[in-house]
Amino acid sequence: MPAFSQDIAGQWNGALNVGIQKLRIVLNISEKEGVYSATLDSPDQGAKGIPVSVITFDNEKLTFTITNIGAEYEGTLQTDSIAGTFKQNGNALPLNLKKAETDSTQSAISQEPKPPYPYNSEDVRFKNKAAGITLAGTFTFPAEGKNFPVAVLVTGSGPQNRNEEILGHKPFLILSDYLTRNGIAVLRYDDRGVGESGGKYSTATLDDFASDAAAAVNYLKTRKEINPKKIGIIGHSEGGTIAFMLAGKKDSNLAYIVSMAGMAIPGDSLLRMQRNLLYKAMGMSDDDIAKVQALMDSITNIVNKYPEDYILQNMDKLTEEALPDSLKGNDAAKEGFQQAVKQMMTPEMKSFLNSNPADVLTKIKCPVLALNGEKDLQVPSDINLERIKALVKSRVTVKKYPELNHLFQHCTTGLPYEYGSIEETISPEVLKDIADWIQKDALF
Repeated sequence: MPAFSQDIAGQWNGALNVGIQKLRIVLNISEKEGVYSATLDSPDQGAKGIPVSVITFDNEKLTFTITNIGAEYEGTLQTDSIAGTFKQNGNALPLNLKKAETDSTQSAISQEPKPPYPYNSEDVRFKNKAAGITLAGTFTFPAEGKNFPVAVLVTGSGPQNRNEEILGHKPFLILSDYLTRNGIAVLRYDDRGVGESGGKYSTATLDDFASDAAAAVNYLKTRKEINPKKIGIIGHSEGGTIAFMLAGKKDSNLAYIVSMAGMAIPGDSLLRMQRNLLYKAMGMSDDDIAKVQALMDSITNIVNKYPEDYILQNMDKLTEEALPDSLKGNDAAKEGFQQAVKQMMTPEMKSFLNSNPADVLTKIKCPVLALNGEKDLQVPSDINLERIKALVKSRVTVKKYPELNHLFQHCTTGLPYEYGSIEETISPEVLKDIADWIQKDALF
């Protein structure tokens, strides 16, 4: 009997046991005139609607392949569930699916503030005249008083809205709320090309994002509520790097900067270190990690060596030359390699790869607060904090937090798949430390 006559169409839910945490998986199967299709959601990674390339069901055996993430699944229908194995990137994990309708985006977020707020909140627009674009954001400031210190919040890599929203969390909303309640005004804004901001994200470099942050600083100088001599930048991840870039300019008049997991080593070195830490935490062997690193080194070499037009015109040839014999003829490996090349070719990634924060760290004149989570696998704490402390010649304070990840959440493994399943958005200790440092140390 054909499988879908058994009402296999619908939503199937399961979880992958990765380390000691679970990663939710939702398989959405549709049937139309005997043709079957499906999409996959990974709620804890913020992924929804990943297209399934091929799906079959025959003799109670369900199989599907997702080419663009190099994944495949094979399972057996057992009354109201499917027991099987999910394979990706050489790893095989048990995955049992049960048919049930659930909200695949549900999340237990508890810190998010709710209006009415005990302070002023104003949607604003300001121009980056050099780029010819208008950026949109939210300016918050205490309900009473004037001459407030103020912080510009700068997001991490990838297109982000003003709340730096990720996997149901809104860390910049929570940070701005806490700071404003404690007497510090805040401007947070949508990245160019995101939300209500103009411009195009996909063509922007780190220098472009730095010019957007500079435009935010210039806008604040027009606001009568703040003290123009007490303007600082708080940057998260790549935003921390951008804060370093602006503070290191010869004509910088920033009062302070806060780096939340900002990198202090060259971009290409950081990515290699990041991959090594992530794959080790995922349980990959040293041999498999070395193979992945070799492939990524090949991708970096291609991107740095050839012009974009040449790469796009000769993608198959370059892929064939770079892939090891064991992966030649593997369509999923070929597609994954080429997607990685295209990702590395974006202006943001190329400028990140070629960046070296040491060039600007030594030129910073304002006070610096640099924070990292001990379990941060994306911007490892020790090497980055040590370099910031060694290179910054002005007054610098560094702090490493045990048990915190890249988003400054209390965590178990530090792996990104945990982010969406953790109830906490940002550690209250981090919020307090930032506010206290700005008011008591940075601006005394």
